[in-house]
Amino acid sequence: MEKRSLGGRGLEVSELGLGCMGMSEFYGTTDESEALATIHRSLDLGCTFLDTADMYGPFTNEKLVGKAIDGRRTEVVLATKFGNERKPDGTMIGVNGRPEYVHSACDASLERLGVDHIDLYYQHRVDKNVPIEETVGAMAELVEQGKVRYLGLSEAGPQTIRRAHAIHPISALQSEYSLFSRDIEDSVLPTVRELGIGFVAYSPLGRGFLSGRFRSPDDLPEGDVRGQRFPRFAQENFDKNLELVDRVKEIAAEKAATPGQLAIAWLLHQGADIVPIPGTKRVAYLEENLGAAGIELTGDDLARIEEAMPKGSVYGARYAEAQMAAIDS
Repeated sequence: MEKRSLGGRGLEVSELGLGCMGMSEFYGTTDESEALATIHRSLDLGCTFLDTADMYGPFTNEKLVGKAIDGRRTEVVLATKFGNERKPDGTMIGVNGRPEYVHSACDASLERLGVDHIDLYYQHRVDKNVPIEETVGAMAELVEQGKVRYLGLSEAGPQTIRRAHAIHPISALQSEYSLFSRDIEDSVLPTVRELGIGFVAYSPLGRGFLSGRFRSPDDLPEGDVRGQRFPRFAQENFDKNLELVDRVKEIAAEKAATPGQLAIAWLLHQGADIVPIPGTKRVAYLEENLGAAGIELTGDDLARIEEAMPKGSVYGARYAEAQMAAIDS
């Protein structure tokens, strides 16, 4: 798999990464042995950019990733996040960007992961009650201490990005980006490109909707939160969004590809500074997703995809109202 540079300061990652969240929480049942096999297969195929966070599980996903990379640390570019503070029972405490918490959260992540440094450390959500300068200042101290190599932000708005970058170089912004979610194209993507910051696209498959595997909300597995937490999966929006996916599916079929592969390939063609991190907890889906790297799209192909699913055509917000209110803009 080819490499892409994030931020132009030496951070090189595989052109596709692996989102590990669903291996521990949110998307139905979990299977540790299959999850470990998926991470190992990912590394074997050259997809070595792994993404986790302390809140996933909570805490258990970092332990899982740490177990998977034991003995293979040098192969991996390891990214994790702090800021969405939770109790061990899963209760959400809130967003925490206080400097003292930055340090304690990092130490805890290092212990769970079983590593001596984190390659890319993100603030998961912006704490609107703590100046970003204070949070990033503490993150910069982690770099000075050798605990972290590069800094990132997640779901930050343009002004916050600028203020953070003025304190310490930000190598990557991670936010949702897919054919389903293109609002970052308006001001966020131009800002990071102006500043030379790389972009990591999470949920490149629209939380699985763009894979084409779900034909109704009832197809979601037991214990899966998507039908409750994400309006695009709600019954009143589902069928309309499925029509959009089916249009993309027709184009994908001409390429001998799945709709999910076409959606990931579309993202890869949006710029060499963009790295999608599709998440999965199964080897078969991992291999399918990574197949997107071999799909070439012409200008005509991209125009047809745009016509099939124009920007803003998706029904429903990407998060519920309360979660959208917490996102920096």
